Amino acid sequence: MATIELKKVYREHYSAPADPELVDVPSRPYLMIDGRGDPNTGREYADAVSSLYPLAYGLRKVIKDTTGDAYPVMPLEGLWWVDDMTRFTVEDKSDWQWTSMILLPDAVTADMAGETIESVTATKKLPAGHLARFEVYGDGKAAQVLHRGPYADEAPTIARLHDFIDEAGYRLTGKHHEIYLTDPRKSAPANNRTIIRQPVAG
Repeated sequence: MATIELKKVYREHYSAPADPELVDVPSRPYLMIDGRGDPNTGREYADAVSSLYPLAYGLRKVIKDTTGDAYPVMPLEGLWWVDDMTRFTVEDKSDWQWTSMILLPDAVTADMAGETIESVTATKKLPAGHLARFEVYGDGKAAQVLHRGPYADEAPTIARLHDFIDEAGYRLTGKHHEIYLTDPRKSAPANNRTIIRQPVAG
């Protein structure tokens, strides 16, 4: 039996410096739930988060029972966007569309995920389990930076990241991506550590 530390395996994508950097992020398997609206006030987002964690732990158990290998469940992540990304702003989140997601090890298959989603959702009566899915996703070429502190204070960090992208000769593409290194259910806002990532194109 082995313990697989996915954060270490994918270190460059689950750690980031205080100054923006460029990375290449390949496609990997995720658990995902989609929604729309302000995550701070909408029940939909809270239901998604409260459903994703039990599903992720359920899949971890399946992998351990199947292969003998164990791994820590990865951090919560989020993709955020609006129909017109030139109007994307953290000041107004009412029209945000989002995908809440958790990275899975490569050993998880679509069939395994589908069966686990169905069984865990029924057993634990998860409010948004029926919306969960397995999908392979990757940002490709992207810029990222570490933000420390409350999510509400991200605007200057995002602006600095966008300036870096512009100065490096790239343009924004795809969806705003955040990786919550500290568990948002347990961490005090002042202690939050969040990787902010933005896909780019030349």
